[in-house]
Amino acid sequence: MTIELQMLAWTIVLGLVHLSLAAALSTQQRGLKWNAGARDDSPRALTGAAARIGRAWVNFLETFAFFAAAVLAVVLTDRADGETALGAQLYFWSRLLYVPVYAAGIAYLRTLIWALSLVGIVMLLLGLF
Repeated sequence: MTIELQMLAWTIVLGLVHLSLAAALSTQQRGLKWNAGARDDSPRALTGAAARIGRAWVNFLETFAFFAAAVLAVVLTDRADGETALGAQLYFWSRLLYVPVYAAGIAYLRTLIWALSLVGIVMLLLGLF
């Protein structure tokens, strides 16, 4: 298995952990009754780390499809090389760091880490050209 596919697999694991964390923190604030219910009413806004983890989860979803598509395109076209492997690793490790940094509310570092994850996607894309 290529490094790019390994990083895709680990990023999926990270996504599942991230989703679980966001759900747990949301349930902690809104209650099990809300979580298990029909959710017909507007929920009260999350605060603190729960809100930040929720926003980080949405941000993960915004970039993951691009990452996954780029990895699959690189692998399927047999264009994987050292640069694409580095790009995939850069995306994964950046997204892994993004969660605790965003949860802690460290604004500028969070933005830098987010930018590095995008650089990883661009590195994968460059491997296709």
